Amino acid sequence: MNDSDFEVLDARAGDCFLSNVYRLERIATGMRWAEGPVWFADRRCLMWSDVPSDRMHYWTEDGNIGIFREPSNHSNGNTRDVQGRLVTCEHATRRVTRTEHSGSVTVLADRFEGKRLNSPNDVVVKSDGSIWFTDPDYGIMTDYEGGRAESEIGACNIYRVDDDSGKISCVASCHMRPNGLAFSADESRLFVADSGGSHNPEGPRKILVHTVENGKTLGQPRLFADLGSNVPDGFRLDDHGNLWTSAGKAVEVYAPDGTLIGRIRTAENVSNLTFGGRQRNRLFITATTSIYAVYTAARGIQIP
Repeated sequence: MNDSDFEVLDARAGDCFLSNVYRLERIATGMRWAEGPVWFADRRCLMWSDVPSDRMHYWTEDGNIGIFREPSNHSNGNTRDVQGRLVTCEHATRRVTRTEHSGSVTVLADRFEGKRLNSPNDVVVKSDGSIWFTDPDYGIMTDYEGGRAESEIGACNIYRVDDDSGKISCVASCHMRPNGLAFSADESRLFVADSGGSHNPEGPRKILVHTVENGKTLGQPRLFADLGSNVPDGFRLDDHGNLWTSAGKAVEVYAPDGTLIGRIRTAENVSNLTFGGRQRNRLFITATTSIYAVYTAARGIQIP
């Protein structure tokens, strides 16, 4: 593709990009750092966080844009649980919450072994109802995206919240700064972005993959993709097993074997993305101040 936002690096990108779609569409702007996009199919709308601005926004398919929650406790990552309820990572309160259908908010996790979490960042829900989230320290490093504080835990871990008991368990403590995460379609693997290179020149800028053991624990990670000079943040998988990830001023697409096969160039640094629309074939991208959208040849997987 010439003179477009898309770059084909491997023939397999033909399963990802539409030959007659060349440009991204900007559907909203005015944020400071847009993050945590989540699609509500039953409401035909996208919701996301503006972390520094301490609010959450929504956009509907008919073009309406509004504020869902303000203040949002410097919310970051969002997802939906098996009952369609919003699950949110909050930096300021250092917790993971669930918004009930009534509008009330339930705290799912704010401490581990009696110590306050750092600043939950991204979250996914498994089909058994369990909630898995990353807890780097970005929200406590400064007051810009949360509140400056010392880490009580002293590490950046990945946690699982059991749906039945509510018990919180640490499932991985081997990443410098675990960030975005997503399950494979069969939930046998959990992909994790380690964005340690964001504040440490020697830190990792990689996406790793764990085997999910007994549905509740994780095996040791192996390398899926090294993003080189770019720091990975949020990402999603499509129905071909390709992984679409934030990568600086681009979305990069990696085949199931970890080969970089395509790229979508953006004008701003990308933080996260999600698939939505009526066929889950519309990619929504949160990129610094704006939200971009584009139709693709692929469909995002839906878990749960």
